[in-house]
Amino acid sequence: MSESISRARKKIADPALHIILYEPEIPANTGNIARLCAAAELPLHLIHPLGFKTDDRHLKRAGLDYWSEVEVHEHENFAAFETCWRNLVPAAPIIALSARTETPYSRSGEDLVRRGLGLLFGPETRGLPREITCRFPTFTIPMTGRVRSLNLSTAVGIVAYHFLERLEIF
Repeated sequence: MSESISRARKKIADPALHIILYEPEIPANTGNIARLCAAAELPLHLIHPLGFKTDDRHLKRAGLDYWSEVEVHEHENFAAFETCWRNLVPAAPIIALSARTETPYSRSGEDLVRRGLGLLFGPETRGLPREITCRFPTFTIPMTGRVRSLNLSTAVGIVAYHFLERLEIF
């Protein structure tokens, strides 16, 4: 990461949730999500390849001056992420979010709702690949309008705050 983003980051003890972005493509979305992570004290996992350089000015601008408040983990690929995850939060489940499924996130079972839960989101233009969604409980954000999907940072905000409320964090 660039100098302004790579400074010592906050370490979050016993985080309520983890936000996991698989191959994010748009720097402003990732910056907005980082700001959300700072506000709610949630670690952010970025799984490479990224669709931008981490010194991108749009990424830095969207995250404002909150980067020092974000615990960021970068992973070379999904396999590296999984190895890190097993060591970081070995008992915590991961929930995948996809526009290509039917079950709303609000209907996830109580067995999935616990501290350390990982919320996994795919890239803006492709979503998560099937080989990943078939390995995790996968949910969607219901939409009644005629759009294919929501903006990634909007989707992360909706789902993250839903689970924070279910965990009675706020």
